[in-house]
Amino acid sequence: MTGLPERLLGCDLTMQTKTLNRTAILPWLAIAAFLGLWQAVAGFYTHEQLPGPAKVFAGLMELADTGVLWEHIQVSLIRFTISYSLALVVAVPLGLLLGWHTYSLKALGPILQILRPISPIAWFPLAVLWFGVGNAPAIFIIFLSAFFPILLSTISAVRKVDPVYLKVAQNFGVGKTMLFTKIVIPAAFPYIMIGLNIAIGVAWIHLVAGEMLGAQSGLGYLIVDSRNFLRTDWIMGGMLVVGLLGLLINTMIGWAEKGINRKWGVG
Repeated sequence: MTGLPERLLGCDLTMQTKTLNRTAILPWLAIAAFLGLWQAVAGFYTHEQLPGPAKVFAGLMELADTGVLWEHIQVSLIRFTISYSLALVVAVPLGLLLGWHTYSLKALGPILQILRPISPIAWFPLAVLWFGVGNAPAIFIIFLSAFFPILLSTISAVRKVDPVYLKVAQNFGVGKTMLFTKIVIPAAFPYIMIGLNIAIGVAWIHLVAGEMLGAQSGLGYLIVDSRNFLRTDWIMGGMLVVGLLGLLINTMIGWAEKGINRKWGVG
Protein backbone atom coordinates (compact mmCIF):
# COMPACT_ATOMS: atom_id res chain seq x y z
CA MET A 1 0.00 0.00 0.00
CA THR A 2 2.87 2.36 0.69
CA GLY A 3 3.89 2.27 -2.96
CA LEU A 4 0.44 3.20 -4.30
CA PRO A 5 0.90 7.01 -4.18
CA GLU A 6 4.24 6.67 -5.95
CA ARG A 7 2.68 4.53 -8.69
CA LEU A 8 -0.19 6.98 -9.12
CA LEU A 9 2.28 9.86 -9.36
CA GLY A 10 4.32 7.97 -11.94
CA CYS A 11 1.20 7.30 -14.04
CA ASP A 12 0.20 10.94 -13.83
CA LEU A 13 3.64 12.10 -14.99
CA THR A 14 3.58 9.60 -17.87
CA MET A 15 0.18 10.88 -19.02
CA GLN A 16 1.36 14.50 -18.83
CA THR A 17 4.45 13.65 -20.88
CA LYS A 18 2.35 11.96 -23.57
CA THR A 19 0.01 14.95 -23.68
CA LEU A 20 2.93 17.36 -24.08
CA ASN A 21 4.43 15.24 -26.86
CA ARG A 22 1.12 15.20 -28.73
CA THR A 23 0.75 18.96 -28.30
CA ALA A 24 4.27 19.55 -29.64
CA ILE A 25 3.52 17.49 -32.74
CA LEU A 26 0.33 19.37 -33.66
CA PRO A 27 2.03 22.49 -35.14
CA TRP A 28 4.27 20.32 -37.32
CA LEU A 29 1.28 18.35 -38.55
CA ALA A 30 -0.49 21.60 -39.41
CA ILE A 31 2.58 22.84 -41.31
CA ALA A 32 2.84 19.56 -43.22
CA ALA A 33 -0.86 19.74 -44.12
CA PHE A 34 -0.46 23.34 -45.29
CA LEU A 35 2.53 22.47 -47.49
CA GLY A 36 0.66 19.50 -48.94
CA LEU A 37 -2.37 21.65 -49.73
CA TRP A 38 -0.13 24.32 -51.25
CA GLN A 39 1.58 21.75 -53.48
CA ALA A 40 -1.76 20.29 -54.53
CA VAL A 41 -3.20 23.69 -55.48
CA ALA A 42 0.03 24.66 -57.28
CA GLY A 43 -0.47 21.68 -59.57
CA PHE A 44 -3.38 23.47 -61.26
CA TYR A 45 -1.23 26.48 -62.20
CA THR A 46 2.03 27.17 -64.00
CA HIS A 47 5.21 27.89 -62.05
CA GLU A 48 4.90 31.56 -63.03
CA GLN A 49 1.39 31.77 -61.56
CA LEU A 50 1.79 29.74 -58.38
CA PRO A 51 5.06 27.93 -57.67
CA GLY A 52 5.06 25.02 -55.25
CA PRO A 53 6.93 24.93 -51.93
CA ALA A 54 10.02 23.29 -53.47
CA LYS A 55 10.21 25.92 -56.19
CA VAL A 56 9.90 28.75 -53.67
CA PHE A 57 12.56 27.19 -51.45
CA ALA A 58 14.89 26.88 -54.45
CA GLY A 59 14.28 30.56 -55.27
CA LEU A 60 15.10 31.55 -51.70
CA MET A 61 18.31 29.55 -51.83
CA GLU A 62 19.20 31.34 -55.07
CA LEU A 63 18.70 34.74 -53.43
CA ALA A 64 20.60 33.63 -50.32
CA ASP A 65 23.56 32.33 -52.31
CA THR A 66 23.95 35.67 -54.12
CA GLY A 67 23.68 37.57 -50.83
CA VAL A 68 20.74 39.65 -52.06
CA LEU A 69 18.30 38.15 -49.54
CA TRP A 70 20.50 38.92 -46.53
CA GLU A 71 21.03 42.51 -47.66
CA HIS A 72 17.29 43.14 -47.92
CA ILE A 73 16.62 41.44 -44.58
CA GLN A 74 19.27 43.56 -42.88
CA VAL A 75 17.89 46.79 -44.31
CA SER A 76 14.31 45.92 -43.29
CA LEU A 77 15.32 44.94 -39.76
CA ILE A 78 17.31 48.15 -39.33
CA ARG A 79 14.38 50.26 -40.50
CA PHE A 80 11.99 48.37 -38.26
CA THR A 81 14.25 48.62 -35.21
CA ILE A 82 14.76 52.37 -35.61
CA SER A 83 11.07 53.09 -36.23
CA TYR A 84 9.72 50.84 -33.49
CA SER A 85 12.27 52.09 -30.96
CA LEU A 86 11.36 55.70 -31.71
CA ALA A 87 7.66 54.91 -31.33
CA LEU A 88 8.36 53.12 -28.05
CA VAL A 89 10.48 55.94 -26.63
CA VAL A 90 7.93 58.61 -27.56
CA ALA A 91 4.58 56.84 -27.10
CA VAL A 92 5.12 55.09 -23.75
CA PRO A 93 6.20 58.19 -21.73
CA LEU A 94 3.51 60.29 -23.43
CA GLY A 95 0.90 57.62 -22.73
CA LEU A 96 1.95 57.40 -19.08
CA LEU A 97 1.69 61.18 -18.79
CA LEU A 98 -1.71 61.43 -20.43
CA GLY A 99 -3.05 58.44 -18.52
CA TRP A 100 -1.91 59.86 -15.18
CA HIS A 101 -2.96 63.49 -15.76
CA THR A 102 -6.65 63.65 -16.64
CA TYR A 103 -6.60 67.30 -17.74
CA SER A 104 -3.80 66.63 -20.24
CA LEU A 105 -5.78 63.75 -21.71
CA LYS A 106 -8.91 65.88 -22.02
CA ALA A 107 -6.92 68.59 -23.78
CA LEU A 108 -5.11 66.32 -26.27
CA GLY A 109 -7.73 63.58 -26.55
CA PRO A 110 -9.70 65.11 -29.48
CA ILE A 111 -6.52 65.64 -31.51
CA LEU A 112 -5.44 62.04 -30.93
CA GLN A 113 -8.85 60.72 -31.93
CA ILE A 114 -8.71 62.73 -35.17
CA LEU A 115 -5.21 61.54 -36.12
CA ARG A 116 -5.58 57.93 -35.00
CA PRO A 117 -7.96 56.69 -37.76
CA ILE A 118 -5.80 58.10 -40.58
CA SER A 119 -3.99 55.26 -42.32
CA PRO A 120 -0.18 55.56 -42.17
CA ILE A 121 -0.12 54.94 -45.94
CA ALA A 122 -2.16 58.13 -46.41
CA TRP A 123 0.81 60.05 -45.01
CA PHE A 124 3.16 58.69 -47.65
CA PRO A 125 2.84 61.56 -50.21
CA LEU A 126 3.60 64.06 -47.45
CA ALA A 127 6.44 61.91 -46.14
CA VAL A 128 8.10 61.95 -49.56
CA LEU A 129 7.66 65.74 -49.79
CA TRP A 130 9.08 66.27 -46.31
CA PHE A 131 11.88 63.69 -46.25
CA GLY A 132 12.56 62.84 -49.89
CA VAL A 133 13.03 59.32 -51.26
CA GLY A 134 14.97 56.76 -49.22
CA ASN A 135 14.92 55.47 -45.68
CA ALA A 136 13.29 58.47 -43.99
CA PRO A 137 9.78 58.15 -45.51
CA ALA A 138 9.61 54.43 -44.73
CA ILE A 139 10.82 55.02 -41.16
CA PHE A 140 8.22 57.76 -40.72
CA ILE A 141 5.39 55.52 -41.95
CA ILE A 142 6.47 52.64 -39.69
CA PHE A 143 6.80 55.05 -36.74
CA LEU A 144 3.23 56.29 -37.22
CA SER A 145 1.85 52.77 -37.55
CA ALA A 146 3.42 51.74 -34.21
CA PHE A 147 2.93 55.03 -32.36
CA PHE A 148 -0.83 55.09 -31.89
CA PRO A 149 -1.35 51.47 -30.74
CA ILE A 150 1.38 51.91 -28.13
CA LEU A 151 0.14 55.34 -27.03
CA LEU A 152 -3.53 54.39 -26.66
CA SER A 153 -2.81 51.08 -24.91
CA THR A 154 -0.50 52.86 -22.45
CA ILE A 155 -3.13 55.50 -21.67
CA SER A 156 -5.77 52.83 -21.15
CA ALA A 157 -3.40 50.72 -19.04
CA VAL A 158 -2.69 53.56 -16.61
CA ARG A 159 -6.35 54.45 -16.25
CA LYS A 160 -7.25 50.80 -15.56
CA VAL A 161 -4.93 50.49 -12.55
CA ASP A 162 -6.98 49.25 -9.60
CA PRO A 163 -7.75 52.23 -7.29
CA VAL A 164 -7.31 49.91 -4.30
CA TYR A 165 -3.57 49.73 -5.06
CA LEU A 166 -3.34 53.50 -5.03
CA LYS A 167 -5.31 53.91 -1.81
CA VAL A 168 -3.28 51.28 0.03
CA ALA A 169 -0.01 52.90 -1.10
CA GLN A 170 -1.24 56.34 -0.05
CA ASN A 171 -2.30 54.99 3.36
CA PHE A 172 1.31 53.86 3.86
CA GLY A 173 2.53 57.34 3.00
CA VAL A 174 4.03 56.48 -0.37
CA GLY A 175 5.06 59.61 -2.30
CA LYS A 176 3.76 60.46 -5.75
CA THR A 177 6.98 59.57 -7.53
CA MET A 178 7.29 56.17 -5.86
CA LEU A 179 3.56 55.57 -6.29
CA PHE A 180 3.90 56.12 -10.01
CA THR A 181 7.11 54.12 -10.54
CA LYS A 182 6.51 51.27 -8.08
CA ILE A 183 2.73 50.81 -8.30
CA VAL A 184 1.26 52.33 -11.44
CA ILE A 185 3.84 51.26 -14.02
CA PRO A 186 4.12 47.60 -12.89
CA ALA A 187 0.33 47.31 -12.62
CA ALA A 188 -0.14 48.82 -16.06
CA PHE A 189 2.65 46.82 -17.70
CA PRO A 190 0.59 43.77 -18.86
CA TYR A 191 -1.83 46.05 -20.70
CA ILE A 192 1.00 48.11 -22.15
CA MET A 193 2.51 44.89 -23.52
CA ILE A 194 -0.74 44.16 -25.35
CA GLY A 195 -0.28 47.44 -27.20
CA LEU A 196 3.38 46.67 -27.90
CA ASN A 197 2.46 43.30 -29.41
CA ILE A 198 -0.26 44.86 -31.56
CA ALA A 199 2.15 47.59 -32.66
CA ILE A 200 4.72 45.01 -33.77
CA GLY A 201 2.27 43.41 -36.18
CA VAL A 202 0.96 46.71 -37.51
CA ALA A 203 4.46 48.20 -37.88
CA TRP A 204 5.81 45.10 -39.63
CA ILE A 205 2.93 45.18 -42.14
CA HIS A 206 3.51 48.85 -42.89
CA LEU A 207 7.25 48.26 -43.15
CA VAL A 208 6.66 46.10 -46.22
CA ALA A 209 4.09 48.56 -47.58
CA GLY A 210 6.44 51.51 -47.09
CA GLU A 211 9.29 49.69 -48.83
CA MET A 212 7.00 48.83 -51.73
CA LEU A 213 6.02 52.46 -52.25
CA GLY A 214 9.23 54.42 -52.09
CA ALA A 215 12.32 52.49 -51.03
CA GLN A 216 15.07 50.99 -53.14
CA SER A 217 15.91 48.18 -50.74
CA GLY A 218 14.31 45.94 -48.15
CA LEU A 219 11.93 42.99 -48.31
CA GLY A 220 9.06 45.07 -49.64
CA TYR A 221 11.24 46.34 -52.48
CA LEU A 222 12.43 42.78 -53.14
CA ILE A 223 8.82 41.62 -53.61
CA VAL A 224 7.98 44.47 -56.00
CA ASP A 225 11.23 44.13 -57.92
CA SER A 226 10.70 40.38 -58.29
CA ARG A 227 7.36 41.11 -59.94
CA ASN A 228 9.18 43.10 -62.60
CA PHE A 229 11.22 39.98 -63.45
CA LEU A 230 8.15 37.69 -63.30
CA ARG A 231 9.87 35.70 -60.53
CA THR A 232 6.83 34.53 -58.59
CA ASP A 233 9.03 32.20 -56.56
CA TRP A 234 11.01 35.21 -55.30
CA ILE A 235 7.77 37.06 -54.54
CA MET A 236 6.38 34.23 -52.45
CA GLY A 237 9.78 33.60 -50.91
CA GLY A 238 9.92 37.23 -49.81
CA MET A 239 6.43 36.94 -48.36
CA LEU A 240 7.46 33.81 -46.48
CA VAL A 241 10.54 35.53 -45.04
CA VAL A 242 8.38 38.48 -43.94
CA GLY A 243 6.07 36.11 -42.07
CA LEU A 244 8.89 34.15 -40.43
CA LEU A 245 10.68 37.31 -39.30
CA GLY A 246 7.42 38.65 -37.88
CA LEU A 247 6.98 35.42 -35.91
CA LEU A 248 10.57 35.65 -34.64
CA ILE A 249 10.18 39.27 -33.52
CA ASN A 250 6.90 38.54 -31.76
CA THR A 251 8.47 35.55 -29.99
CA MET A 252 11.39 37.65 -28.78
CA ILE A 253 8.98 40.28 -27.42
CA GLY A 254 7.13 37.50 -25.60
CA TRP A 255 10.35 36.31 -23.97
CA ALA A 256 11.17 39.87 -22.87
CA GLU A 257 7.65 40.27 -21.45
CA LYS A 258 7.97 37.08 -19.39
CA GLY A 259 11.34 38.21 -18.05
CA ILE A 260 9.97 41.58 -16.92
CA ASN A 261 6.87 39.96 -15.44
CA ARG A 262 9.08 37.66 -13.35
CA LYS A 263 11.14 40.61 -12.19
CA TRP A 264 8.08 42.58 -11.09
CA GLY A 265 6.18 39.54 -9.82
CA VAL A 266 3.32 40.04 -12.25
CA GLY A 267 1.30 36.89 -12.79
